[in-house]
Amino acid sequence: MNIIETAIQKIEAQQGAKNTMVWCVGEQLKDICRESEHNADIVSTDLDNPSMSLFNCERKIKKYASEHTNGDCGCCPPNVADEIIRKFYGIPAASEAPTKSNVLDLSDFL
Repeated sequence: MNIIETAIQKIEAQQGAKNTMVWCVGEQLKDICRESEHNADIVSTDLDNPSMSLFNCERKIKKYASEHTNGDCGCCPPNVADEIIRKFYGIPAASEAPTKSNVLDLSDFL
């Protein structure tokens, strides 16, 4: 099993019932892990620490939503939830992820 599969397995073990808020955080975190092995390694390690659980991450998102209410309804847009999740687990923003260049560096062959 590779590191991405390991991280996803740990996420699924914490998600609980489908369509709950913790489950939704887990789904978004799985997408983040699929971006790179580096992300998956961070998450896999963090999920071994009880204070870094999906439940605790979801509480951060819930706090944001409760601070941004309109009437009785709180909201945390997906891009903000992504930022909260990445900050909670110490994962770089998607825009900071290394990208592969289409330029061939001949020194790589030396």
